[in-house]
Amino acid sequence: MSEPLRGVVVSHANLAAALVDAVERITGRRDGLVPVSNEGCSRESLEARVADAVGDQPAVVFVDLPSGSCLQASAHYLQTHENVAVVAGVNLAMLVDFLYHRDASPREAAERASATAQRTVRVLTR
Repeated sequence: MSEPLRGVVVSHANLAAALVDAVERITGRRDGLVPVSNEGCSRESLEARVADAVGDQPAVVFVDLPSGSCLQASAHYLQTHENVAVVAGVNLAMLVDFLYHRDASPREAAERASATAQRTVRVLTR
């Protein structure tokens, strides 16, 4: 793969920007992730925001919820673009891991992100 994958984080309100900022602070890396918010836009304009953020390079689109406008817009984009994968249920651990494994295919990176998220979710009780 010639270019490293781009990660696009699509969310409600300011969550995407906050996640990208947190990843940048943790890793010190300022490249690789682009935040996209659905704030104040229709599904069509959100689809355009996703398309602009992905650009013409391979990408993984990370969506906050496994339903709703963010997933619908990202899934619609996926239907016409083979070099993109979508992961629903983004978390901080998967984004940090993604930044260090951007040389994979979109599908491989998406599967790794999902596995990372599953391994890092813990329940603590007393």
